[in-house]
Amino acid sequence: MDIRINQLIGIGCIALLVVACGGKDQKTSIIKEKRIPVKLLQLEPASATGGVVQVSGLFSTDDEATLSFKNGGVIERVLVKEGDAVKKGQLLATVHTAEINAAVQQAQLGLDKANRDYARASQLFRDSVATLEQMQNAKTAMEVAKAQLTAASVNQGYTAVRASTSGYVLRRLANEGQVVGPGTPVLMINGAGDSDWLLNTGVSDRQWAQIKVGDSATIQTDALQGQTLAAYVFRKSEGVDPASGTLQVQLKLKGKVPPAVASGIFGRASIHTSSKGQGWLIPMDALLDGDGGKGYVFTTTDKITAHKTEVMLGSIKPDGVLVTAGLEHAGSVIISGSPYLTDGSPIVVK
Repeated sequence: MDIRINQLIGIGCIALLVVACGGKDQKTSIIKEKRIPVKLLQLEPASATGGVVQVSGLFSTDDEATLSFKNGGVIERVLVKEGDAVKKGQLLATVHTAEINAAVQQAQLGLDKANRDYARASQLFRDSVATLEQMQNAKTAMEVAKAQLTAASVNQGYTAVRASTSGYVLRRLANEGQVVGPGTPVLMINGAGDSDWLLNTGVSDRQWAQIKVGDSATIQTDALQGQTLAAYVFRKSEGVDPASGTLQVQLKLKGKVPPAVASGIFGRASIHTSSKGQGWLIPMDALLDGDGGKGYVFTTTDKITAHKTEVMLGSIKPDGVLVTAGLEHAGSVIISGSPYLTDGSPIVVK
């Protein structure tokens, strides 16, 4: 009887042990099922050996100039129209000179009086009637009158606008009878016949850092369908343009420029950058929401938790996309299973 009771108790203990073990395995299985299976790519630095930066801008020449009067006044004549060919030194526009001529005459009269005053003071000083200070003051007044006449005469010489270079009139910005102030633009010209052509473009700060002076470029424009122009980076600005909020990069065209190219025409360019640096090459499938030079990827450092990480993108290569920043502290990047992840999702490596 006691033997049978002991056997029953033993069988019950074994059954409880089996149930308990089975429950633990089932719980572990449920936990594992909540983890999202992913594939990882161990990150290794790759060489960022340049890329292509796409830009756009307007054509101009390196001697394009906006002409204006040094002194304001009423425009008397504008002798050219838009599109006219001009030669260096050619008279282009004039203002009425009555006011400036009167200023010169007034300065001349002032100098004549100052000369008489100084001569009289010098004679009186020799006769011990005037003091040394009085003679010196008369001399100073004479020198001031001479300087005033010189300034008025210089202004009299700037009552006309002349061509600064041989080329063409691009824009006529004022007309006869119009009142203009000092420095107000009247005409815009360029030396299209002899000068180098430029494509003026605006780039972001990240693109500006990648571009170096001397980098090669190719330019296309609708005015030359199917034709590509060779160019190179001629100049980079050292400050942001307040009007556009971008940094300016000028591309200079190589060789002979076709006649169809004109100032103000829109052009698109591909700049082949030569800057070198470090980056990480990742598959395109690992990239999420790429836009404007940045995107997101999922990374992990412990192979247990996924983290959504913002990265900066470089050039696109045949075997993936180059990441230039953002993965400095990541151990691995998730290349499969990303659509099912959120920041902090538990993962299991397949």
